[in-house]
Order: sequence, then C-alpha cells, then structure tokens
Amino acid sequence: MAEMNNNAVKAGPGEPLLKVEDLEVVYTSRQEVVQAVNHINFEVRRGETLGIVGETGAGKTTTAYSIMRILPDRTAKILNGKIIYEGEDLLTLPENVMRNTIRGEKIAIIFQDPMSALNPIMRIGDQIAEALKYHNKEDLTPEQISEKVDQTLELVGIQKGRRYDYPHQLSGGMKQRVVIAIALVCEPELIIADEPTTALDVTIQAQVLAMIDELRETLGTALILITHDLGIVAQMCDNVAIMYAGEIIENGTVEDIYSGKMQHPYTTGLFGSLPDLEKKTDRLSPIDGLMPDPTDLPKGCKFNPRCPRCMDICREQTPPEIVDGTHRVACHLYAGMGQAAKAAEQVKEEA
Repeated sequence: MAEMNNNAVKAGPGEPLLKVEDLEVVYTSRQEVVQAVNHINFEVRRGETLGIVGETGAGKTTTAYSIMRILPDRTAKILNGKIIYEGEDLLTLPENVMRNTIRGEKIAIIFQDPMSALNPIMRIGDQIAEALKYHNKEDLTPEQISEKVDQTLELVGIQKGRRYDYPHQLSGGMKQRVVIAIALVCEPELIIADEPTTALDVTIQAQVLAMIDELRETLGTALILITHDLGIVAQMCDNVAIMYAGEIIENGTVEDIYSGKMQHPYTTGLFGSLPDLEKKTDRLSPIDGLMPDPTDLPKGCKFNPRCPRCMDICREQTPPEIVDGTHRVACHLYAGMGQAAKAAEQVKEEA
C-alpha cells in the first residue's frame, strides 16, 4: 500500500496542521462555468477550531470537499492552489493514498445530512466498525474492534446496545451522533464539520455542538466548523473566516471579528441578521439582495451590488486585503488602515 512521503515535514507545535493556499475550484458543464471557490487562503493549527461562515452558495462545502478530495469527478475541477497537510500537498497524492491514509484516518468529515450519510440497510455498529476495519493499522482483532465501537458510541452519548439498530430506528439527533462517531472512531487529527446541526431542532443543536466541542478538547483534535451562524462561532471557534461568493473577505481571531477596528460590510450585515435579546425590534435586519450568480460574478468587489456603503471604486477594482495584526479584511473602506499604513505614519512622525 502506498504511503505519504516519509520526508514530508511534520507540523510542529507552532506550525499549521493544514494550510490552504490560493485554492480555486470551478464546476463546469456544456453551457457554463461556475466559479465556486476563488483563490482562498487559510490555515488550521493543532487543537484549534476554525469557523468558516457564510450564506448558502458561498463555497463553504466545496472548500471542505476539496480538502477531502471528494469533489464530483465529472463536473468539478481544482484549477489552482495547494492543500498542505503536515508538509504534504494533498492535491499531489495518488487517490489510493488519500483513500488508505488520509480520509477517515487523519482527516474526517461530518456531513451535513445524516440521512444521506448513513447506509439505511446496515446496522449502525457495522457502519462505525467499517471505518475502523478499513484503517486497521494496529491489526485489531474482531473483539477489539467491537469494543472500540462500543466505546465510541458511548463517547457520543449513545448506549452501546443500540449498535444493532438501523438508521430508521434513530431520531435525527441520534443519527447525527452516529455520523460523528464514524468520524471519531479512527481518532483523526482534523475533523471538518459541515453544518452538522442543520437538520436538527434548536435543543438538539445545542447538545450536538456542546458534544463536538467537548470531544475536540478531550481528543485534542483540530476542527473546521462550517456554519452560517455567528452565534455558534462565538461559542466554539478560535479563528473565523467569513466567506462570500467563493472568496474569504474577512478573517482573524474571534476577537478580531466581533470587536476589531475593521469590519467588512457583509460581516456587519450578518451580525444585523442576528436577534438581540436585549433590544426590542419589530423585525430583524436582513442583508438586501441575493448572492451573485457564480457563473457571472460582478466586477470589482463581489459584494458591491448588495453593499450599503458601496463606492465607485468598489464596482471597478478588486479590494485590497488590509492587514492589522491577525485581522485581515478585503474592503476599499479600510485602504488607509492596516500595518503598512501604521508603519508609514510612525516613520513620518519620527521624521
């Protein structure tokens, strides 16, 4: 069986476990090209949680599937970029190495819809055991595998006796817990949770999210949490990337996003869409308009047709990325801010 390059540099304590560089992904058909992900950059360190936030159609799931390399073969194409995991570019690895060494064992994904992620004619215990058997590097006996399945079920809050149940015998919340168990059973170093609570009611959502966060801390696993809810991000994430029309338009620590000096108008709109229990309002403030057509993206800033602070330059020029410490914002509003502007101002004052 082929393995990862043994000479690859392992991520140290201060180095990224995963680093995505200049990633560009398109979906093609005979009639059109969908620009799904457009030159994005981000990184995740060991034990950290990165929240990727944005509306439906922003490119969040495509980014996750690109990391796992499970994009549809016939329609999707990665045009550019690198996905570096522990010093190795995943985009250069043969498929058998991805299947045998990376997926499930080192990087696992929790899919958005547990109904489609689970096999309806297999018992849930067998589905969890299947992942363990496939990546059985320690030559576990059937008895040891069975014991590991029981331990993993109890870890996600399901009695081990339910291992003989079929998916249709479980509630929505329990199905999602089984999907999480499948992702955890091989103890991966990185988990990608693609909107793991979308199909659940509010009470079960809170339970599942609390469980994911607790398991992350217990196992020391890094997590990429894909969501559209900034409230969830505030509770669980260390760093945040705001995604719009296939681009990361703002990223930084949770403190940067929630209380930084700069805030992209789209991020401001997302905050305005959240209910505030301390204020009485007749209705929420949604962002006007719709996500742009990915087959015909607007010129300049992709958010300009919906932006309440749009200027002429926004319609013509791609906004620069303004950097202020760990905070990065791609917006013309802050062209005079950032580290470079501060350094120039300091030099001027000293002169």
